[in-house]
Amino acid sequence: MFSKACEYGIKACVYIAMQSAEGQRVSLQDIAKYTDSPVAFTAKILHQLSKNEILESLRGPKGGFIITPEKNETIKLADIVKAIDGDSIYMGCALGFGQCDATQPCPMHERFVQIRTDLKNMLENTTLNELATEFKVGTTFLRR
Repeated sequence: MFSKACEYGIKACVYIAMQSAEGQRVSLQDIAKYTDSPVAFTAKILHQLSKNEILESLRGPKGGFIITPEKNETIKLADIVKAIDGDSIYMGCALGFGQCDATQPCPMHERFVQIRTDLKNMLENTTLNELATEFKVGTTFLRR
């Protein structure tokens, strides 16, 4: 459903949010290791998230990535998805056709409209803080 970059980005943000809540900055290497993502690929994703003001980075020996408490409370999953994948997830055809709409629907169009609507609602109503809290208390996991 999400691109691999978006999957890694969401995992990275949850991990960074949890560490940030403890007052810790997180290094690129730690994030890549924890999310089981290649370091160079992780760097590109984190750069995109920084550029979109979802997380902050600081260079140097005491540097790393952090999400401020204020942002942790307000960042929605939709913000992360948009920063990495754009909004194509809300518009794409279920069968991958370039042109698919109500006037020229694919066989799955009507069924997929509701799925996209539900997905958009979930992404727009789920905060990063909710996911980080669930992860921190052990009710959810980032890796297996």
